[in-house]
Amino acid sequence: MEITGKVVLLRVFIGESDKLGHLPLYEAIVKRARDADLAGATVLKGVLGFGATARIRTHKILDLSSDLPMVIEIVDEENKITAFKDTLSEMFQQARCGGLVTLEKAQVIHYIPGNKKSRADARP
Repeated sequence: MEITGKVVLLRVFIGESDKLGHLPLYEAIVKRARDADLAGATVLKGVLGFGATARIRTHKILDLSSDLPMVIEIVDEENKITAFKDTLSEMFQQARCGGLVTLEKAQVIHYIPGNKKSRADARP
């Protein structure tokens, strides 16, 4: 698959401790994005942040909390991202957690996929 030109960037802001069943929510979202054949997803771990509760979440040696902010970024064509939004809403309901989802227009400058490994090879 080759992507060029105008696309949509989907960002999902959640906490590290959010779960969907036994999986971390960020991992479940990435796996569903792969199953939906989206171009790719990246999870970024924040070192400091706050959300709707205004509680500062940070990574310090003395902190016992490991609920750091997480951001999942997914870029693909608008129709594919729009279709994925319903899946994402269901996942938030099942996880019973809060979060923030944003969309913005983006332009792909360079995207050339490498050799695809089979899904069996890519799984740990």
